[in-house]
Amino acid sequence: MTKRGGRRREADTKARKRDKRERGWPGRLKRLALWTGVLAVLGAICLGLAVTFAMRSLPGYHQLKATQVGQTIVVRARDGTEIVELGPSYGRWLDYNEIPQVMKDAMISVEDRRFYSHFGVDPIGLSRAVVVWVTGDRRLGATSTITQQLARNLFLNSNRTIDRKAREALLAMAMEMKFSKEQILELYLNKVYFGGGAYGVDSASRRFFSHPATELSTAEAAIIAGLVKAPSRYAPTADVDAAVGRASVVLRLMREQGRISPSEAAVDISAVNLKEEVSQNSVRYFTDYVLPQLDLLLPETFEPIEVWTTLDVGMQRAATAAIQANTPDGAQGALVSLDRDGAILALVGGTDYVETNYNRATNALRQPGSAWKLFVYLAALESGYTPDDLVVDTPVTIDGWSPRNSNGQYAGEIDVRSAFAYSKNTVAAQLGNEVGFGTVASMAKRFGITTSISTFPAMVLGSSEVRVIDMTRAFAAVSAKGQSVEPYGIVKVTAADGTELYRQPRRTAKALVPDYVAAGITDLLQTTVNTGTGRAAQIGRPVAGKTGTTNSNKDGWFLGFSSGITTGVWMGRDDARAVRGLQGGTAPARAFAAFMRHAVKDRPVEEFDTEVKLPEWQLEPDDEYLFGEPDDYYFIDEQGNLIEPGGSREPGSLPFPVEGEQAPGTIVDPTGAIRPAPAPAPRAVDENFLDEATRSAPRQTQGAALRREDAPRSRQERGVRVIEIPQN
Repeated sequence: MTKRGGRRREADTKARKRDKRERGWPGRLKRLALWTGVLAVLGAICLGLAVTFAMRSLPGYHQLKATQVGQTIVVRARDGTEIVELGPSYGRWLDYNEIPQVMKDAMISVEDRRFYSHFGVDPIGLSRAVVVWVTGDRRLGATSTITQQLARNLFLNSNRTIDRKAREALLAMAMEMKFSKEQILELYLNKVYFGGGAYGVDSASRRFFSHPATELSTAEAAIIAGLVKAPSRYAPTADVDAAVGRASVVLRLMREQGRISPSEAAVDISAVNLKEEVSQNSVRYFTDYVLPQLDLLLPETFEPIEVWTTLDVGMQRAATAAIQANTPDGAQGALVSLDRDGAILALVGGTDYVETNYNRATNALRQPGSAWKLFVYLAALESGYTPDDLVVDTPVTIDGWSPRNSNGQYAGEIDVRSAFAYSKNTVAAQLGNEVGFGTVASMAKRFGITTSISTFPAMVLGSSEVRVIDMTRAFAAVSAKGQSVEPYGIVKVTAADGTELYRQPRRTAKALVPDYVAAGITDLLQTTVNTGTGRAAQIGRPVAGKTGTTNSNKDGWFLGFSSGITTGVWMGRDDARAVRGLQGGTAPARAFAAFMRHAVKDRPVEEFDTEVKLPEWQLEPDDEYLFGEPDDYYFIDEQGNLIEPGGSREPGSLPFPVEGEQAPGTIVDPTGAIRPAPAPAPRAVDENFLDEATRSAPRQTQGAALRREDAPRSRQERGVRVIEIPQN
């Protein structure tokens, strides 16, 4: 019993010791290790399942090759040269074997030295990054392999969150399971962003070195590989020194990893020939104006396209220089130049696109000042005035408004030509009042002004706001001898393979005013430059144009044409504050001249057609001009009956009643004697003709003369002067 009891006590003691050990640290560690192993196995199973499912959901290799992140638009000038490339550029897709080995080695050395040995995630690199993070760096970085970067570029955003990093790692492992290392590296080198809109090594090589990636040298490959870390910071077009410094780091890593020899690592990176960067500053004003029009011209497409435009690169440079050199300090300037068919040759919307991309040439609304008188005088010439007609420059008041000339002086009786050349405000006011302010507004609309127009008397001096491109269009129509002109900037659009997607249609111009009106206004515009306010715009060949200055020198304009090119210049402040010394005949006229000397240098000198060939109705003798030929007119009596004068009227009798005491049924002859009137004509039978005739003549009153034949709408086409009969 004793032995048996002793054995039992010994066994109990051992059990208690064993339980104690299991409940202590050794037991806990054992259980922790066991559960850790179990969880690791379960985690591995879950991860494997997740990677498998992700792998099955990934697009195929050829699908990934075909995907793009945006549309590439290459904009070309009128001579076909590339002026700007917008959106992503992908270059040519290079197969793995076409990519130079030095390019592959450079990328692997700087971005993922263990690329060929890991499974999508680099445990060694990740561990190192975690240690750095734990020891003080608050940011967990430097953990992305080439495969992870490719997964992020293809499927994820760039948010630096744990969730995004986890999904990135999962997708990277799935890609490693689905694709070979060669396929992954090929996708990466053809899709990674290198800055400047360039995606892929071929696009980057063409963008920075002007040759395909198949011709990359060791130094060039090092520069491109160094861009991935920070494309905007290390781009050679942005900072050459930064690009060279980063490339030196790439070459050192390649040498340390045995991918190049020490002699290859010692190349002079600074000797690499970079592609000459053409300034895109002011060109962007033009592209900002024309490219949105593609939404209307083309069906929706995401394919790369080339846009062939009307822009002349040399003229654009000259326009930019003219605006920058002549615009007063603190002010802005804009310029639009059109060819005779409306093609935009140059467009500058400000002094510096980088500083402000607001396009003052196409968007800004400013008062044109005296440049608006173009429409006043067009209306006056169309109503019957000629450049040689006499007008009176004298103080006037119209509906309580009393305009004054800029110099406060009045010339008295002068001709229309001088009144326009010296920009006489009082004469413009009188002409506008005579022809009608609504008529002036209608003329401006006819010539392409798209903004709202006031019809108050002050409108004749340019109180309504306009756009530079609209005013330039109006002057271009005068240059085209009164034919309509519509500005355009896109000639055609082609796909990357050359397929034509759009071509500018041929437009048929329409006559806006008769030839003699266009000749007359050209006469006035030429005189303005020769002897008037626009003398600073002279360029050694015929120029026609008009100045414009608003109150307190807030705006200065000069618009004119020569040798088929029409150019409009505006200057002023964006906040509409006064600019000291700014007048249309100073800085704007000088900028116009500086640009036009370059613009027309290769064009033949063209003389203007200023011969005013008046229609017959304006060339008749005075009496006939006033009354017309008796056999060509009807007259309406007070009862609305048509009276045909002709041979039944006694010589010298007047075709209408005059003021004075006389018996009914009598007329007054030229000597003042009262004679019996001819027998009244019977009432007109054709009432439809009467209605049509009376409708066709503006401001028709009793006793007004009408043409016998059906009358066109304009007075010039009718060949008739409407006569208002004074009433007793």
